[in-house]
Amino acid sequence: MTSSEASNGKWHRKTKTRQQESKSDQAKSHENMQEDLVEWEKYMKKVKGKVLEQVQDHLRDILDKALTESIEPPAHLKSALNGKTTTKESSRSQRKDDGKVFLERASLLDDLFEISHIRTIYHMFIAVLLIFCLSTLAVDYIDQGRLVLEFDLLFYAFGKLGTVTWAWLAMFIYTLVVPYFILEFWGSLYHKFPSKLGLTLGAGLIFTTIQTCVLGLFPIYTVVHHQLPPASRFIVILEQIRFLMKTYSFIRETAPVILKNTPKEGENPRFPTFSSYLYFLFCPTLIYREFYPRNRQIRWKYVAVTLGKIFGCLFYGYFILVRLCIPVFRPETNQPFSKRTMVLAVFHSILPGIMLLLLCFFAFLHCWLNLFGELLRFADRMFYKDWWNSTSFANYYRTWNVVVHDWLYYYGYRDFLWLSNRRFRAAAMLSVFIVSAVVHEYALAMGFGFFYPVMFCLFAVFGVAFNFTMTDKRQSPVFNVIMWACLFLGQGVQVCLYCQEWYAQIHCPPAGDSLWELVMPRSWSCRYHK
Repeated sequence: MTSSEASNGKWHRKTKTRQQESKSDQAKSHENMQEDLVEWEKYMKKVKGKVLEQVQDHLRDILDKALTESIEPPAHLKSALNGKTTTKESSRSQRKDDGKVFLERASLLDDLFEISHIRTIYHMFIAVLLIFCLSTLAVDYIDQGRLVLEFDLLFYAFGKLGTVTWAWLAMFIYTLVVPYFILEFWGSLYHKFPSKLGLTLGAGLIFTTIQTCVLGLFPIYTVVHHQLPPASRFIVILEQIRFLMKTYSFIRETAPVILKNTPKEGENPRFPTFSSYLYFLFCPTLIYREFYPRNRQIRWKYVAVTLGKIFGCLFYGYFILVRLCIPVFRPETNQPFSKRTMVLAVFHSILPGIMLLLLCFFAFLHCWLNLFGELLRFADRMFYKDWWNSTSFANYYRTWNVVVHDWLYYYGYRDFLWLSNRRFRAAAMLSVFIVSAVVHEYALAMGFGFFYPVMFCLFAVFGVAFNFTMTDKRQSPVFNVIMWACLFLGQGVQVCLYCQEWYAQIHCPPAGDSLWELVMPRSWSCRYHK
């Protein structure tokens, strides 16, 4: 073998060795890549689990914060503020005697919308609004050949706003001036007057008479005499109810303080400032306090966005009526009354009914109250709680509208128990339900312009029955399903019956002015043809 052949053999052996080494290196690198990929997948699963845990913890913190009892702060905080410790018995007695305590806290939906998963539901409702707009444009273009959205129904509903404005100003000026100065006059003379009972009865009689005329009869005369359209009627009547509740709270919270605190000789009794009363008339609460927790500044961007949401909800409700209600109940599509047509009409009304319920909740209890809360730097924004998670109607009634519930609880339920020496709790609860049902029915009757006690029957009959049967002991998710099913069906019944009665009142007006003609629903006897 020559030296050249030997060198070539060595070169070939080295080449093969290198190729084998390179193949083994590639195999090892491939195995390492697979191992890295497996490790990366494991790592991603761990990260995903941690992120979900953090989201759940964040959501749990939000709910815990929002669901803090608004009646009173924790016992240890209260004792620290008072500079002394309290026993369990004394803290319990204070909890029963003290009124609502206002705390600095945000609305529940504002906190929930920080989570992208919850915010997606809000985006879904916006998408449905866009679909309604496109649907209306498409129908108008096919039927009439135009691509312009008209809001005739909206302009009609909010007609005669000039009359609404001066009526509201009259009620506001009265509420601002008369109750304050009558109470101040009574308070300045009470501890000096020889006949305290006579002074109290006289001042109370004068105030009740003026209150009945201005905040009782005047709004009714305004909506009936001027024949205001529905939305304008609701503005006047709801403001009437709000002013009455505000006035009662101011007197109820201030009078006991004047009675208990006898001024020293030569001193005038302490009375709330006029500015605090003026602030109370606009702040989003029905419980009077001379001082409330306040935010440091106004978030003007939040104000603008919230105002836009209110207008969005207004147009949303308009499209629901135009696309889902009017085509079903207008006279052209009316069919003779039968069990079949009634059942179909109720189930056709379930979707618009529940959507209108959610819109009213979001537009008023969230957007409207938060708008005034932000403008007035009112820090306690617990206007509602997580009513959608309720497994009992008792909890639903407490959490749906915290603002009104607080007023009914402190001035209705609790005062009833105080007068009855803490007996007859069931009667106290029943009386609150009856009062609430009457006021709701009054607002609907005056707003629609006819008497049809659908809301009263659902509230005072079925609502009371569900409240005493589906109590807080019901914790199973099944009862949450039952609650939502009842809400769906109840809203469908209300939308169906009120829409039918609205068109019956138009096409079959009462033949006379007798009481029977006014209280008998026209939809029961009205038969108009296509």
